[in-house]
Amino acid sequence: MNSSVDQSPKYLRAVIQKDRTGCGIASVAALAGVSYMEAKNAAKKLGITIDDPRLWSDTRAVRRLLKHFAIQTAPREKPFRSWRQLPALSLLAIKWHREKGKPYWHWVVFVRHGEKSAVLDSKKALRRHCRTDFGRIKPKWSIELKAPQAKPQAPGSD
Repeated sequence: MNSSVDQSPKYLRAVIQKDRTGCGIASVAALAGVSYMEAKNAAKKLGITIDDPRLWSDTRAVRRLLKHFAIQTAPREKPFRSWRQLPALSLLAIKWHREKGKPYWHWVVFVRHGEKSAVLDSKKALRRHCRTDFGRIKPKWSIELKAPQAKPQAPGSD
């Protein structure tokens, strides 16, 4: 795995979340090749709002939004084993923790194209949203995805 990549592999780019709890919406926006606001508006039409904790504590809301954008998901989450074993396109649950017995996490996108791999992280405070610091990222599980071909982005447009 090449850890020196400085832009996302091939065609995806990170979409920055505009809301503190918008990581799921931003991840779907990146996968669908749309803006954060477009994905947020689509979510709202589906009854998914950023103040609903199920957006980052249950996979169903994000799965519904992915389906809206014709992005297919594997039926189940798979425990994270290694970066090499991840499918070429996956949603990852990182920063997984429990609050009052309920699981919570931060959504990110993992993408691999050839030898290049990256994690697209929507967190606004990050200096670089296309991450290759795999040793610092601790996924709990992944959902394999099959996305429609997004529009190509200019290299380095992070």
